[in-house]
Amino acid sequence: MTSTETTSTAVAPPAGDRRRWFALAIVMTAAFMDLVDVTIVNIAIPSIRQDAGASVSQIQWITAGYALAFAAGLITGGRLGDIHGRKRLFLVGIGGFTLASALCGFAANPEMLVAARILQGGMAAMMVPQVLSIVHATFPAHERGKVFGLFGAVVGLGAVSGPLLGALLTEWNLFGLEWRPIFLINLPVGIAGLVLGSRFITESKAPRALKLDLVGVAMVVLGLLMLLYPLTRGEELDWPLWGYVSMAGAPLVFAALVAYERRKAARDGSPLVELSLFKVKSFAAGIAVQTVFGVGLGIFFLVWTLYMQTGLGWTPLRAGLTGVPFSLAVSTAAGLSVQQLVPRFGRKVLQAGALLMAAGVLLYLWEADRYGMGIRSWQMALPLVVMGVGMGLIVAPLTDAVLSEVPKEHAGSASGLINTVQQMGNALGLGLVSVVFFGVIGDRLRPEQVGPAFVDAFQHALGWVAAVMAVIFLLMFALPKRPAQHVEGADDLPAVEEKEPELVS
Repeated sequence: MTSTETTSTAVAPPAGDRRRWFALAIVMTAAFMDLVDVTIVNIAIPSIRQDAGASVSQIQWITAGYALAFAAGLITGGRLGDIHGRKRLFLVGIGGFTLASALCGFAANPEMLVAARILQGGMAAMMVPQVLSIVHATFPAHERGKVFGLFGAVVGLGAVSGPLLGALLTEWNLFGLEWRPIFLINLPVGIAGLVLGSRFITESKAPRALKLDLVGVAMVVLGLLMLLYPLTRGEELDWPLWGYVSMAGAPLVFAALVAYERRKAARDGSPLVELSLFKVKSFAAGIAVQTVFGVGLGIFFLVWTLYMQTGLGWTPLRAGLTGVPFSLAVSTAAGLSVQQLVPRFGRKVLQAGALLMAAGVLLYLWEADRYGMGIRSWQMALPLVVMGVGMGLIVAPLTDAVLSEVPKEHAGSASGLINTVQQMGNALGLGLVSVVFFGVIGDRLRPEQVGPAFVDAFQHALGWVAAVMAVIFLLMFALPKRPAQHVEGADDLPAVEEKEPELVS
């Protein structure tokens, strides 16, 4: 989630005003809807591919397009909220997200579905950055610890329920709609959030908000497209020359972005990326960790569902239930890491998480090779639990570790950048699926060859994921041994100035 560095005085509603809890429920529901939407789609990908006739690159863009639009819009969405009001941008975001969900659900062809998913990611980027800012404006400091604890529970619930909900909705084939209900379920939730949010959420904005850096956003999107589009289409088009030229040009665009951001910072102090943050060693290393971690997750989750449903021929429900031990392990380990382990062992907890994830991936690879097409769900449980524990040890404390040496006045900008690069890494990982997974699957497979080919490709992709975890482990040596305590959750969120003293419609 993002914000600007602009600060002002926060004026929370009266502590006795119960309507602030309605506001909390509304923004938490929106955050939950976004979290579920990311995970719910993966489990339905094989059904979408079969029913809609989507190509390999279209399947990748259904997921990568959302991540790319979300990443590119996060910082801009946060700043628009500061300038025009966080309640207003939240309502615009949730309304647009609901409309985009409808377009996804009624998509007539794969091209329309990809376009609607990109729109959905852009609207999520308008909605999600406002959540913590609205919480900060609505609740006094002494209540925020409880609120952020609830937010952590929502994140865990989203991780567990997304795959299961996607599996059930796809399996039930409601009204003969196949995969479409995974998007249409957002409509009643979004409409309720829009109506109730307009009534119960307090408006707030920063009076000295930074200006938008639309040129910076355009350069980021251009650089990522020059890198991702050839990756996703290259395998289908037999790797044409223009693809290599485009990928080679992407670093030049990012170099130009750095030069432009330096000039903009000197000119008006409102760059998209606060480059001075990269002088902090732990922050620079943490950004690298977040990016590479996003790449690994982007690869794994897409090839995992293709492996289970297309390779092994499992139903969406069986695939969703198989992932439950993983989700529970992530949630449990995340809570333990923040509350008990990191305060005692510091950076070693995150490094142990990277090693555990690598060990779980290698164990999964070994089992997939040994049991082949005959593997069972219960045999996958052990590697998935090991991977889940490792992931939980990383995701929860990583942000604090990255921010621990960042000057407090830059905490908001740094938080936004962390979330942005993780989404960009995820989009890059989804793009790489065409290389590390589809790239090893032969063309014109006979029906009996499809399953074994997907199983072999899954093992190949797992080798890449294990290598990514090893890189993350090494990068973590640049993180501080023990996170400092000056960046403390809610207090580092941007303070805001209320436009309305009461919770009014």
